[in-house]
Amino acid sequence: MRSMIAINTTVEAAMPQRRTRSLNAPSPFQQFGPCGRIMKNSAVVMQIQDPASQRLTWYKPPLTVLVIKKVSDASVLTPFVQLVLWLLQEKNMVVWVESAVLDDALLNEDVQFRAIRDKLVTFKDGRDDLTDRIDFIVCLGGDGTLLYASLLFQQSVPPVMAFHLGSLGFLTPFRFDNFQEQLTSVLEGHAALTLRSRLRCVMHRRSEKRHEVNHAVDANAPMFPLADTILVLNEVVIDRGPSPYLSNIDLFLDGKYITSVQGDGLIVSSPTGSTAYAVAAGASMIHPSVPAIMVTPICPHSLSFRPIVVPAGVELKISVSPESRNTSWVSFDGRNRQELFHGDSLRVTTSIYPVPSICAQDQISDWFASLADGLHWNVRKRQKCLDELSDLTASGSEDTFDEIENTKMYDV
Repeated sequence: MRSMIAINTTVEAAMPQRRTRSLNAPSPFQQFGPCGRIMKNSAVVMQIQDPASQRLTWYKPPLTVLVIKKVSDASVLTPFVQLVLWLLQEKNMVVWVESAVLDDALLNEDVQFRAIRDKLVTFKDGRDDLTDRIDFIVCLGGDGTLLYASLLFQQSVPPVMAFHLGSLGFLTPFRFDNFQEQLTSVLEGHAALTLRSRLRCVMHRRSEKRHEVNHAVDANAPMFPLADTILVLNEVVIDRGPSPYLSNIDLFLDGKYITSVQGDGLIVSSPTGSTAYAVAAGASMIHPSVPAIMVTPICPHSLSFRPIVVPAGVELKISVSPESRNTSWVSFDGRNRQELFHGDSLRVTTSIYPVPSICAQDQISDWFASLADGLHWNVRKRQKCLDELSDLTASGSEDTFDEIENTKMYDV
């Protein structure tokens, strides 16, 4: 990557509203009573940086920018042209776009776009490798544009700045009204980051022949390469597919059998994905800075099977139970749907390559704003306060509770 990025841990004096406490939990006291202590272990020492101090810095000015726009949406065309013109003319940056963008009939009717069309660098999804070619990503649209950016970069991801021009906009905190000022500030290195962890999913096939059969069965799958390893930002979903029978899925954690899922399926999601499919299935919402993996059953045939949260460092193994009447189907962030046969397994753990999502304000403000705006979290009419004095006066009586109860008893 031409323009190296890092997380700036220094506290700038000019930063408003400096946090005085870390988002991480305090280190636990390691002495328990007069005699008990935690045994020292020098094998593994891990230091976790305070997520609130994660800020973007550039080792050198970014030169190349990838612009991802929402497809088949005419309302995004004008902002897209404005953004690309500004990046080319004002910032002298090399702008990359998907090759399909140049084939957009409505976009080619725009006079300004036709003038800059030949200056754009294009790529084809699933064919061209963008690793180390892109310094910066700008998304125009909804949450799907950020998921698409995550899919394009299966290793290190450039910083992503997402503008809300779609429907939900849970992962797109920026508004396009003053995009020039906001982009200039980010390009100068004034931005907070949310490191959105991704899940590393590895398919282990019992037979290569079955893998070839799967390509023929899933004819409606999008044209993306089916790799053995894929990184997802939201979730990996294992379901019963077209079968009328319950799915029967065995779940292992670090090699130990945990339980069998009998129901419609299972969702394994990152903290970012906890507010997607998982929350619709009854899971809790987890802040993206919390290191965790969410495991959520889909319509389990058990009243006691609740969603669980496990540490981010564990490895989950998912396989079709030998007693299952049918196979299962797997999809990764809603794409690359493929069949999971008996004897196959899927291993899921946290990837070392997160998505560095640029904050409009900060990690806390952005997340709660998206909960309120996108999901209308805890929205209800305010309860009116109870004026006890006026209530007693309006009753016109000074009878005590016991007297009222006695009256009711005699009336009966």
